[in-house]
Amino acid sequence: MFNKILIANRGEIACRVIKTARKMGIQTVAIYSDADKQALHVQMADEAVHIGPPPANQSYIVIDKVMEAITSSGAQAVHPGYGFLSENAKFAEALEQAGVAFIGPPKGAIEAMGDKITSKKIAQEAGVSTVPGYMGLIEDAEEAVKISGEIGYPVMIKASAGGGGKGMRIAWTDAEAREGFQSSKNEAANSFGDDRIFIEKFVTQPRHIEIQVLCDAHGNGIYLGERECSIQRRNQKVVEEAPSPFLDEATRKAMGEQAVALAQAVGYASAGTVEFIVDGEKNFYFLEMNTRLQVEHPVTELITGVDLVEQMIRVANGEKLTITQDDVTLTGWAIENRLYAEDPYRGFLPSIGRLTRYRPPMEVAAGPLLDNDKWQGDAPSGPAAVRNDTGVYEGGEISMYYDPMIAKLCTWAPTRAEAIEAMRVALDSFEVEGIGHNLPFLSAVMDHPKFVSGDMTTAFIAEEYPDGFNGVELPEAELMRIAAACSAMHRVAEIRRARVSGRMDNHERKVGADWNVRLQGQSYDVVIDADQDGSTVRFDGGTELRVTGGWTPGDQLAEMTVGDAPLVLKVGKISGGFRIRTRGAEIKVHVRTPRQAELARKMPEKLPPDTSKMLLCPMPGLMVKMDVAVGDEVQDGQALCTIEAMKMENILRAERKGVVSKINAAAGDSLAVDDVIIEFE
Repeated sequence: MFNKILIANRGEIACRVIKTARKMGIQTVAIYSDADKQALHVQMADEAVHIGPPPANQSYIVIDKVMEAITSSGAQAVHPGYGFLSENAKFAEALEQAGVAFIGPPKGAIEAMGDKITSKKIAQEAGVSTVPGYMGLIEDAEEAVKISGEIGYPVMIKASAGGGGKGMRIAWTDAEAREGFQSSKNEAANSFGDDRIFIEKFVTQPRHIEIQVLCDAHGNGIYLGERECSIQRRNQKVVEEAPSPFLDEATRKAMGEQAVALAQAVGYASAGTVEFIVDGEKNFYFLEMNTRLQVEHPVTELITGVDLVEQMIRVANGEKLTITQDDVTLTGWAIENRLYAEDPYRGFLPSIGRLTRYRPPMEVAAGPLLDNDKWQGDAPSGPAAVRNDTGVYEGGEISMYYDPMIAKLCTWAPTRAEAIEAMRVALDSFEVEGIGHNLPFLSAVMDHPKFVSGDMTTAFIAEEYPDGFNGVELPEAELMRIAAACSAMHRVAEIRRARVSGRMDNHERKVGADWNVRLQGQSYDVVIDADQDGSTVRFDGGTELRVTGGWTPGDQLAEMTVGDAPLVLKVGKISGGFRIRTRGAEIKVHVRTPRQAELARKMPEKLPPDTSKMLLCPMPGLMVKMDVAVGDEVQDGQALCTIEAMKMENILRAERKGVVSKINAAAGDSLAVDDVIIEFE
């Protein structure tokens, strides 16, 4: 077995590999850019090597720099994680020439299947059903428009070397095909150093279901069930689960056997994933093979008990698989939610900054990453498991240079319904402050009827949130539970305030029992009857709710029981109440005396400033291109400029007709949130 491996990656996947290597008694080497000097993966590794400036194309994907780090550290093998150099055949070849093991497939398999165009041709030759498309190289935007028209709109424009949603665009018209081709080409060049593009038919109402395969160099291959990855935004997965709520055993077996046959046809040896589009009749079509570990691999580990990273290391060491297809059993249900540094209230645009607070829920029986030696082949102990794969820490920085993923929160339970409920509680318990993040959106998805029923497609987010995510309007029964909890919490805070001030002898007697609670447009008059074990909150209409819990003033997380059901609230203090986050909703809760409530109703409402004649920067980023000039008349929907952040190009468009009166930024400028880019007459 190897004594030392280098992880040619960063963030949560580098931390993930380090954990398994540590369990196996293998030393690890991290690499880092200037931006990652204090990163968690650097702190966790046994040693670390600096490889250059923050941009990935000057550090993490420069093969020569990574090879120098391997040589200087004396690493015997390299795990590439995903992204960066994980599917780069030249990197695998460089390792082979240096006598260093690649913890991944042979370079021939990477060349054959890692390239999207080549892999589709091989699949077609092997008789695998594929999505219609044009597999040749496309020279320019006009050729892209011509091909798109021949295939028939809508089409998907994709980077040949792409992955993770980078370099992908859906086009419904010639104009969108022309624009999408150029954006995809630019993103592909920046992210992968390969700007080749291909086009395929975009299948409407699809499900994205993928098969996890595991092969060794001795001709053995197995599949470890499937993952449902249909909840996607901008073609990037957000929620994954295993198994799929849609497949039956016969379809699973057919997809699995086809995936293994395809892998073995190219001499595959390692963990890999074969992705399919599945229609409503359970017909499946090969999309591509990812010749690497997938972001969503934890859900497969949770239902099978197989540590995929360990298996990759053992295969790279020349060992035979010790697991046969008959050994693979799918136990329970697992769900993964990707926590991103993206602001859901600003169209999910990237958010950067310092994590002033980062408190994930406690991990419970989360499989091999908690060093449970009895995990493999056995179900987790306890009614539910919680696992959080992360690469950040409280006080750390979220950089604009890399992918915005903060963590992958996973839950396991015996049934899908129980796994969803465990995820709801875990999301509500996850404390993140200092940056915009998508926790509210993830909570909303977990409560959405279509997700709960399992009736979703890759169009779920576009269909259910066509105008973006604007928060959640909770039902009145839930609002009353929150009102009861907040009134009891406010009473405790008032007693504490009176005690600290020293003005009252009998603090509890002096704090009143009558309160008015206002939240999300609702107003409730309540009376609190408190005792040593909690409070009984009586509403004006006769409803009574019992509130218990150990919250004390200053706590930012309240784990309460209200009406015999758990309620987890993220708590922030505001004047006269709380800022509450729970179940996808962010709510200001004002708790006032009856007299204060009467006076508050007479206060005028503060109106927000008028920014209708300005284009504000929606995210921190780099101005790539300005498409207009002073004096230009612009139309609704016209492209105004392009901002790049976290490896994604974002085109900002006019919301209405107008004339440009002033331009405050130029290509190459770094912009902050709400910087005024353009002013209109």
